[in-house]
Amino acid sequence: MISVVELSGREDAVAETVQSPDRLEGLAAEWDTLVKAMARPSPFLLHGWLAEWWRHYGGSGERLAVVSVRRRGRLVGAAPLFIRREHGVRTMHFLGAHESALADLLIANDEPASTAQLLREGIRSQAFDYADLFGLPRASLLAQFDGLRLVERVEAPVLLMPNGWEDAYRAKTGSKKRNLHRRRLRQLGELGTVEFSVGRTRDELEPMLEEAFRLHNLRWQGRPDGSTFGTEAGRQFHRAALRRLADEGVLRIVLMHVGGRPAAFHYFFALEGTMVVHRLAFDPALARYSPGLVSTLETLRIASEDGMTRVEFLGGNERYKLELADREEPLYEAIGLVRNPLGALAARQRLASVRLRLRLKRSERLHRLYLGGLGSLRRSQGSALPASKIG
Repeated sequence: MISVVELSGREDAVAETVQSPDRLEGLAAEWDTLVKAMARPSPFLLHGWLAEWWRHYGGSGERLAVVSVRRRGRLVGAAPLFIRREHGVRTMHFLGAHESALADLLIANDEPASTAQLLREGIRSQAFDYADLFGLPRASLLAQFDGLRLVERVEAPVLLMPNGWEDAYRAKTGSKKRNLHRRRLRQLGELGTVEFSVGRTRDELEPMLEEAFRLHNLRWQGRPDGSTFGTEAGRQFHRAALRRLADEGVLRIVLMHVGGRPAAFHYFFALEGTMVVHRLAFDPALARYSPGLVSTLETLRIASEDGMTRVEFLGGNERYKLELADREEPLYEAIGLVRNPLGALAARQRLASVRLRLRLKRSERLHRLYLGGLGSLRRSQGSALPASKIG
């Protein structure tokens, strides 16, 4: 297989398509600089995360289609894509598929508009029928493509805390709400000593990740959960991704113990001054005491002490998120770039499916039906939907 194909050149820039895992690994030294240059940096685009995702999920019916742009030998642009054959249709996705939150084109600072144009040409040169790209911010570079329909999928509340967590907390909550939070902490304390531990290094994070898996399974047992966190394949992937990223200082796990037993965890990324929420869960036996909320409030304090001034919740419209958030900065699914009649038909069907799913989500009665019946059917069929935290 040809792993690098030159597509086009403009001035001193050249676009190529990376098609092999070895060539993808070869981009490691330069890739994350582009991620950190994003307006909303996505930890789900970090090189170690993507390389492990492809290693664990890239199958025989899929192929890499990562478009890169080099200027004078330096990596200045990239589009992290792959193509999957679905029911005979060649569909282009972001690497990470339905868990590619905040995904976009990657372009170095101060690059001319021609770099984005080279990426566009590289994308359009791929052999696919249509594109289904999940997780774009509204202002993304890719969303500016002609021929893409954007559908809002995730509310994505954002909290700003430039003056620290305590200042933001007092600004967002009244005394009654803060008293309720303190009461929940006291109630947990009556069951046993409440302790919080923070994992930042690989040696600390690896055992905490195993506790996180156990708590996640307790929390979601018998309920629909579209994330990879609760499957054996997903656990293998997350272990490998942690090993790749732990030494870069971007991972945190906060684990709450009550009476010496793990009661809740909060797993997040610390990237360019932003806390990006990844996964959280609690022991449902303690649900009446709101252990998840208590753990989240402490995690926000810890993130603030670590220098985080912005929080990307990346989740839905849970009450505590909306109460704490300054605003919503939604994420979208972009569908289109059709290349032929087959792609046009598949894109129309995908749009109809997404819109039906959104109506279900917004209807309380239909949502209960989903949780009680359709969710069980979905689990039995093994279909993949966006993770619970991201819609």
